[in-house]
Amino acid sequence: MNDGYHFLDIVFFAMVAAFLVLRLRSVLGKRTGAERPPEQWSQPDSPADNVVDLQSARRSAAEPPAETPVGQGLAAIRAADRGFDLDGFLGGAKAAFEMVVIAFAHGDKATLQPLLAPDVYRHFSDAIDARRQHGETLQTELVGIRSAELVEAGMDGRFAALTIRFVSEQVNALRDAKGEVVEGNPERVIDVIDLWTFRRDTRSADPNWALAATHTPDA
Repeated sequence: MNDGYHFLDIVFFAMVAAFLVLRLRSVLGKRTGAERPPEQWSQPDSPADNVVDLQSARRSAAEPPAETPVGQGLAAIRAADRGFDLDGFLGGAKAAFEMVVIAFAHGDKATLQPLLAPDVYRHFSDAIDARRQHGETLQTELVGIRSAELVEAGMDGRFAALTIRFVSEQVNALRDAKGEVVEGNPERVIDVIDLWTFRRDTRSADPNWALAATHTPDA
């Protein structure tokens, strides 16, 4: 599901930078060919709840050079939101990413809805409904998040927007009504790449961010 980088003025739910998807091939992410047996890896702990604080201190170890477009975009965000902390945001983003992936794989709409902007939630919900209608089940294991890199930043009116490139290791298998694997491999770890864009109204007292767009990078 490619939603691109379209930024929409939306009503934000009381959520926090949410993301992480397990994906059907048509839903977020792609295989890179780097595969390993799953037994070489351990399953990370899941977050205790579905609220992740993305606001904290000030500066970041992942700070891009100030003269780059991303660095300039961060400067604009900080000018509008002096409490913004990139390290805190990225840390919360990783936890939220896991939360969303697991909820999507389990078809847990109740968990997903407060974490996603309306348009994004609708696409996730439609994919879950399509699976159920076909009697399909999605088996997924998030082995780990290899990286979460800021690739775009800037202001869109009063809204701050940040795009993160996630590289995660996952085990994915889509099974039909008979339990047969129709996509993926339950015994292989694959690298999955996702680009997720988050937005926040900098004039709002609510410090939370919403997942406003998802995108799969071109091969």
